[in-house]
Amino acid sequence: MLQSGYGLALSIIDQPAGRGPAHNKIEDHMQIHPLITDSKTLADFCARIAKSPYIAVDTEFMRENSYWPDLCLIQVADPHEAAAIDPKAPGIDLKPLLDLMVDNEDVLKVFHAGGQDIEIVHNLTGKTPHPLFDTQIAAMALGLGEQIGYGNLVDAWLGVQLDKGARFTDWARRPLDKRQIDYAIGDVTYLIQIFPRMLEELRKTGRGDWLDQEMERIGDPSNYENDPAQSWKRVRIASRKADVLGRLKALAAWREKEAQDKNLPRGRIVKDETLADIASHPPRAQDDLGKVRGLSATWKTNDIGARLMHAINASKPLDRDEMPDREPRRPGLGKDGALVADLLKLLLKIRSRDIDVAARLLARGDDIDALAAGVRDGLSILEGWRYEQFGRDAVDLVEGRMAFAVKNGRLKMTRTE
Repeated sequence: MLQSGYGLALSIIDQPAGRGPAHNKIEDHMQIHPLITDSKTLADFCARIAKSPYIAVDTEFMRENSYWPDLCLIQVADPHEAAAIDPKAPGIDLKPLLDLMVDNEDVLKVFHAGGQDIEIVHNLTGKTPHPLFDTQIAAMALGLGEQIGYGNLVDAWLGVQLDKGARFTDWARRPLDKRQIDYAIGDVTYLIQIFPRMLEELRKTGRGDWLDQEMERIGDPSNYENDPAQSWKRVRIASRKADVLGRLKALAAWREKEAQDKNLPRGRIVKDETLADIASHPPRAQDDLGKVRGLSATWKTNDIGARLMHAINASKPLDRDEMPDREPRRPGLGKDGALVADLLKLLLKIRSRDIDVAARLLARGDDIDALAAGVRDGLSILEGWRYEQFGRDAVDLVEGRMAFAVKNGRLKMTRTE
């Protein structure tokens, strides 16, 4: 079964296609439950929706002041009923819901821009929802832009303008009021209506298979694993010396563990620029930490300062096989190559306009740069549907078989042979 769930999705379309105003209010055909705050009600709800072929899922969370997202509300709907679940309710057992998310292969989980929702499920279970479908990604194949917001999606498909007044509410505060719950429920009750319409449109256009790679990417559990040993790769540093990078690796891993243990944003422990500076110019003793810009004088004597010094002293030069390449992995463009890349990007704009699909779904910038530099192997734009829709013309442009022309005031491509 595909991670995207597209093959499964095709088998469950049972609603008419097409955009336009919603003819009935949601309350006319869907049961909206009161806020679920106890384990039995949640278990019964999950048992019922587990019989549905697909469900819509959304979450509300806070993470401005924490390392881990603070899950505050979970909203779920199938075509017949919807509920918001309070994960902060005393004693509530989320296991039936989490089992449905990650272990039930018969139910497709539908999200909109679901990356952070998927991250939360992964943090709780070590797994990602499966099978899944993301309507923001699907919208890219249907000419609705690269990152259409939920409100605009609902407007485009149902002709409904959402009240977003509760968007920036404090979801962690209890009790939640009716306006908050109504707002949150809307994120799944409309989505459950939009999903089958989008699937029908994808089937008509034959573009459903275009989504598989993107859906697989967001469903890949490795995207949500916070491995402290790899966190140094996110920190910018000018040095390419093995000893400096070895210290950076040790320091970044130390900071990641501190942030996780204290549940604080990593920047609250030590900022990136300070971490890079310490790696490049390591203090000889803990007393020297008071002289480091970005650290307070208390680091000279406190426990966290001692742990930082231990990380420095225990560090080893980075292994050769971990060293970042001094040269780009793909050939550099140079001045002429950069011009070719600009032409390819212009072609991408034309092609995405002509077939009404988001440019980012067709090609990514690094693939275009590589093609302009002469690379022909291992590029997604030279495989499958991307080759048919863009890659073939891109190669022809680079190799002189296509050119730009203006016809009736419209920029088009013409073949030169």
